[in-house]
Amino acid sequence: MNENKREVIKIWKSLQDRGGYENITLSPEIHESWSRSASFGVNPYKRCCDIIISPAELEERKAANKDLIEQATIMMGHLHRFMEGSGFVFALADNEGYFLKRIGDKEGLDFTGGANLTEGARWSEDVMGTNATSLTLALARPVQLLGYEHFCLCASISTCSASPIFDEDGQLIGVLNIIGPYHLVNRHTMGMAVAASRAIERQMALHKAYQQSEMANLHKAAIMDSISDGVITLDNEGRIIHINHQGAENLGIDLSRAVGESLTELMMPENELFFARISGKRRLYGEPLLIRRRNDSIKLAVSYTPLSSKEQGTLGTVIIIQPMKQYKKMIERIYGAQAKMTFNDIIGQNADFRHSIQCAEMAAKTDSSILLLGESGVGKDMFAQAIHNAGSRSQEPFFAINCAALPRELVSSELFGYEEGAFTGARKGGNPGKFELADQGTIFLDEIGEMPLDLQGSLLRVLEEGNITRLGGRDITSVNVRIIAATNKNLKEEVRKGNFRLDLFYRLRVFDIIIPPIRERKDDISILVEYFVKTIGPRLGKEITQIDE
Repeated sequence: MNENKREVIKIWKSLQDRGGYENITLSPEIHESWSRSASFGVNPYKRCCDIIISPAELEERKAANKDLIEQATIMMGHLHRFMEGSGFVFALADNEGYFLKRIGDKEGLDFTGGANLTEGARWSEDVMGTNATSLTLALARPVQLLGYEHFCLCASISTCSASPIFDEDGQLIGVLNIIGPYHLVNRHTMGMAVAASRAIERQMALHKAYQQSEMANLHKAAIMDSISDGVITLDNEGRIIHINHQGAENLGIDLSRAVGESLTELMMPENELFFARISGKRRLYGEPLLIRRRNDSIKLAVSYTPLSSKEQGTLGTVIIIQPMKQYKKMIERIYGAQAKMTFNDIIGQNADFRHSIQCAEMAAKTDSSILLLGESGVGKDMFAQAIHNAGSRSQEPFFAINCAALPRELVSSELFGYEEGAFTGARKGGNPGKFELADQGTIFLDEIGEMPLDLQGSLLRVLEEGNITRLGGRDITSVNVRIIAATNKNLKEEVRKGNFRLDLFYRLRVFDIIIPPIRERKDDISILVEYFVKTIGPRLGKEITQIDE
């Protein structure tokens, strides 16, 4: 080592005295760097770095390299504690050779500070010639320089071990340099610099992944909170992984302390049925459940889906909840009949027809069952919608079922719902029927005379007891539904024939309203024609100014 050092000193002095670069025994990389340094016009007798940026510019560079500095500072601090008292300084430079951070003992900092190896100083090849930082930037690999291998005299008293730092895209973003007196040179110092720079790269990648995960979590939380439904995800132990604001509010729990806790610990103990429903393997879809909160109760539609994969098995569960009223309105928009008509939309001045309207208006003020009688096409569905909209249930769901249009085997499941496995093709988790969905609202049973006799008994129990049981299920669900039935048949005759139950007939006809056909309302024809011309003509792009008698 001493002979090599003397040879390097001899070469350096010869180089500076005569400016010759031929026939020297330096490594090709250092030889080429010396040549470049000379071509840049670097003064080899510099006693310190003469390019130092202003404090404001330094802060800008630090801000641009914030993540690099944060992770490198942690690693440099570990190295300093490990080598405390050794005289070595740990310095971080950016990809242009500006030093951004130094850590070391006072002795070491004073040693390097003499050459202006300080924060803000630029030790690039065009400024300070060959040095470990500039050569590492040029070669993009670790470099160790000793004494007079440096181009400038001010660095010739030091040994430097530098290693590049790359980002996850392979871009060189900085250099970690371990600097000390030249007589302390050791190949293990080079290994330490390389290991530390790799550790910094790993930490930066982990930190970036963490930031991306945090950002994803923020986005997820923002999306979850923008959803009107309550959403709760649980792990395999039943602990909350995530819950949005709506979920916490609906269940009556404190959002700030929910994550990591069990719902059984946060909710009132009276919610045994809810706990039982969300602890099984069976899916739920819109299950109506009463939730006890601290100061009140709320009926929620609960959907529950276990999560699993072939590789990991059960992963947890997702629970979606929303107030039953809100849920039913959504279902009504999708599946309901949309009660849009009011009594103002029913056109006619015929005395018998006006009497039917007046009877319907009176019946609308009650919650009693109504039977609409009349031939096909007289507007029984319009009357049903108008009665619903004029009554106390106008803000609640309205569902219309045509008993003649549904296959016999589907009528029961459509009205009363079914449990999972009730029949071939049954939906997982089961499905609520129209009576559950219409709770507090109205069901319009059109063509009631076509309802199968065995199903009439189930309908009678709903009218008498206000309870339903899903097909294939055991649980009894209470419902409060106003029934409007309609038929074009003579139900008394159907009762006589044994096709319709007498007790159901009387239950339905608390109010019976007969709607006359148009042939018995000839005085309304001109009014109806005028109405349809005014409303339908513009939609068809037609202007009708006169109609012949």
